[in-house]
Amino acid sequence: MPKIAIAGVAGRMGRTLVELARAEPELSLVAGFEAPGSPFLGQDIGLLAGGSALGVSVAADSELRTTDFDVLIDFTTIEATLAHLEDCVASGRRIVIGTTGFGDKRALIEAASGQIGVVFAPNMSVGVNLCFKLLELAAQVLGDEVDVEIVEAHHRHKLDAPSGTAVRMGEVVADVLGRDLKDCAVYGRQGITGARDRKTIGFATVRAGEIVGDHTVMFVGAGERVEITHRAQSRATFAGGALRAARWLAARGPGLYDMQDVLGLREK
Repeated sequence: MPKIAIAGVAGRMGRTLVELARAEPELSLVAGFEAPGSPFLGQDIGLLAGGSALGVSVAADSELRTTDFDVLIDFTTIEATLAHLEDCVASGRRIVIGTTGFGDKRALIEAASGQIGVVFAPNMSVGVNLCFKLLELAAQVLGDEVDVEIVEAHHRHKLDAPSGTAVRMGEVVADVLGRDLKDCAVYGRQGITGARDRKTIGFATVRAGEIVGDHTVMFVGAGERVEITHRAQSRATFAGGALRAARWLAARGPGLYDMQDVLGLREK
């Protein structure tokens, strides 16, 4: 039975992961970490998540290298995740990364995957990863005959924009159409922008309230519009996918994987 640890265990995603992991018969939740100086250090992670005690106390990140576990699940910040990644490499542990917004720092994750197993995905939701496959099909069928626009909405606390999921959706479509998203993406419009270039892929971002995560890709042609939409109603959507990824990764060697690999969608 894989032994799972959770980084940022006192955060919203961390508590959701604890809540779901306690009911997962094929995983053993053995550790939870927080930054040194956190007021939650020493507290039982089960009680922290609003349930019964699990007998596992919140430990400081500095104890990560010496704690016995198989896979770390990390939905924290870029800086914290990279530090945890370094600890996992040093101790030979696998890691599931749900943090987004790495940009060029993704290269550090790719380098680490040469030594340990890493699942790194912009979105852990099973439904979103199904949407990635549907986007491939839509782009193949509709080709360059449509305008492509991506609209995403998240809670007011999200730090990066557009979301990693929205960017990945754009990459999926761009790859099928033979474009480079770095060259064709348009992130917001204002003023007199002129006529739209069909070769571009537009992005619009909403940050408000407690929206968990909405994504819509519009393929707009002459007289019709095709939309592929995913709406997350609970963080449990992402937490469940991350636990599934951790269970899958526990049996894998070094390499960089994503949810397409976890779900067996890579060859479909």
